[in-house]
Amino acid sequence: MRNKMLFVPRAASICLLSKPEYVPQGLKPRVLVASGGTTEVVPFQSRIHAISHRLLMCMRAASIVLIAALQTAVAQSQGSAAPPQTTSAQPQTGTTPPDRTELLKVKPNISGQRNGVFIEPDPMDFADHAGYDSLFDGKTLTGWDGKPGVWSVEGGAIVGVSTKEHVAGNSFLVYHGVEAKDFDLKLEIKVEWGGGSGVQYRSSTGIPPGRTAGKGEPPLDPRWVMIGPQADFWYPVNERAKQYSGQLYSQNTSLGIVAWRGQVVESEPGKFQRLVGTIGDRAQLGTFVKDGDWNQYTIIARGGVILHILNGQLMAVLVDDDPASTNKVSGLFGLQIEGTPCKVSFRDIWLRKIN
Repeated sequence: MRNKMLFVPRAASICLLSKPEYVPQGLKPRVLVASGGTTEVVPFQSRIHAISHRLLMCMRAASIVLIAALQTAVAQSQGSAAPPQTTSAQPQTGTTPPDRTELLKVKPNISGQRNGVFIEPDPMDFADHAGYDSLFDGKTLTGWDGKPGVWSVEGGAIVGVSTKEHVAGNSFLVYHGVEAKDFDLKLEIKVEWGGGSGVQYRSSTGIPPGRTAGKGEPPLDPRWVMIGPQADFWYPVNERAKQYSGQLYSQNTSLGIVAWRGQVVESEPGKFQRLVGTIGDRAQLGTFVKDGDWNQYTIIARGGVILHILNGQLMAVLVDDDPASTNKVSGLFGLQIEGTPCKVSFRDIWLRKIN
């Protein structure tokens, strides 16, 4: 039987048409429909428009297959033409990271890469005291001066206590063993019961004009009142106090809070402080504060730049460009107790003095 048929498979179904002019009289032409690996024989309708419609459908399907094949060929051609990766490429995710110790032995190239890899800074190590001097021997208050009956040493920590029976007021334990302008200071701090505390640096002692003792507090003694920048730390006695830990506060001056937690602040001569950037949401940063527990505090001061870091998290930054600023002078270090009832504790106090 002379019945020529064209068979072209495709992913979805595609019809294949017998040409009716090749079909003997009385024999119905047929098509083969291929789909999913099966073949079905379907009779044609005798009408011309049905044949034309199916022919158009087949031509359209064949075009789609042809276009897809051409696109695949072009993509494969482009892929084969891509340049091979060089050793300067970064290691891919999931691969074994290069050994850091070995990479540090390699001389970096002009772009700073070692064997094609950029190395991140060494990790933080709060316990690293290389180049630091201890300001507290863990046993005595040698070098420190504060109000008697307030400060003592307990369990290897400096402890300050204020109770209703013995109110400390807003008082400081001052370290007279060293003064510094540029430095790194590390210590651990804990505040319990209530009230607040802070770490003074670049500070002086004395009673500034307008400063008086609070209601119910003992008279001020100029030996134990400090003036200057402070790394603030408070027990969450109220909603405002929850925002204080980590901020930069200027103690006993008209500047007040200079850099709030979460802020990068710039100070210029004759102008009010200006926000130039943010570190993060103030409340979210507060989750790094361990209320009633030990906290690691790091203070870095270089010229007009001061950083407060609490438990490894940057909290506040001041860029002070005012030559007459009291925030950028050499001065004393001190520890604060404020509020009643309140218990403050400090330990592992280490200073790396730059100048």
